[in-house]
Amino acid sequence: MAGEKQICKNCETEFNADFNFCPNCGQKAKDDLTIGVLFYNTISNYFSFDARFFKSVIPLLLKPGYLAKTFVQGKRLLYLHPAQLYLFVSVIFFFILSITVVNRQVETLDNTLQKTAGKPLFSETEENLAKLVDTAQVDSVMQVLKEKNPEIAKQTNLKSIDSLIKAENGNQSLKKGFTWGFDQKKIDSLIAIDAPKSEIYKAMGMSDDASWFSKKIHAQLLKLYKQRNGGQLLKAVYDTIPISLFILLPIFALLLKMFFYKRGPYAYHLVFSFYFYSFLFTVFSIMLIANEIVKIPGFINFLFMLSTFIYLLIAVKRFYEKGWFNSFFKTSLITGIYFLFVIPIAAIILTLVGFMSF
Repeated sequence: MAGEKQICKNCETEFNADFNFCPNCGQKAKDDLTIGVLFYNTISNYFSFDARFFKSVIPLLLKPGYLAKTFVQGKRLLYLHPAQLYLFVSVIFFFILSITVVNRQVETLDNTLQKTAGKPLFSETEENLAKLVDTAQVDSVMQVLKEKNPEIAKQTNLKSIDSLIKAENGNQSLKKGFTWGFDQKKIDSLIAIDAPKSEIYKAMGMSDDASWFSKKIHAQLLKLYKQRNGGQLLKAVYDTIPISLFILLPIFALLLKMFFYKRGPYAYHLVFSFYFYSFLFTVFSIMLIANEIVKIPGFINFLFMLSTFIYLLIAVKRFYEKGWFNSFFKTSLITGIYFLFVIPIAAIILTLVGFMSF
């Protein structure tokens, strides 16, 4: 009815009852709390998950460069903001990655390390025989062993004995599989008697005048050796990737700025990068889900990866308004520099940070 008033539950402003939203704070007039409202508001507030998201997905996937060009031209309310789209899509991607790839790899690595890292280099039989004979005697000793005790002979590796004899100290490190790079028996004995960590580090090869960084490396290596949790190390590396992308993405935009320096300020190239990375995360998410449902042949996955370069090429041509040859040449150079220099350096840094923090 005309003239009726209602009070906003948020700011307590009085306004007409036929208003759908409070004219002061903008809160919905009749906003009954339901499960749907709760989760919609949460997603909408933190990820801007509204109608603009659905309007943005189709052009993001099918019209390379369109969203970036539209945004820099000033049409900034029709589609989702590039940073918001990137944030939302990246969260979805890393969630899918964690439940499909990361958890499986962590478990596999832990199991492998538990099974192989603690195995002795050689069997006791091989070590004892190596101490008693020289290389010239191996064949004759093995012949006698086969006649006297065939079962032990079957368990004895002739090549292993020969390698042990030829080693300078009779204990050549020819371990099949993972090797720690230090004397495990000595480290195990020091751990068993609860020796000071400084003594254990020296037994691992750390010098007396080691730097803080070297001490930290040895401390983490000892932690990994004692816990055999290589999977957690891998998980720590994966956990650093989302943070690293806040550095890698601006570097990609910087490369674009270097090759297309006349095409607007750095912010223009950053907008392009946000939308391109959003496309990458969307495609990779689709690939992960598809591979979980059906085992996709390798060449199909390769075509998916190739499509990202083709997408980038078309996006560059449309956004920077260059010819096909110019676009292809610069896109190839940017991609080459990024994969040959930026990503390898980033991978090394990620592994180091993950190792130091796991």
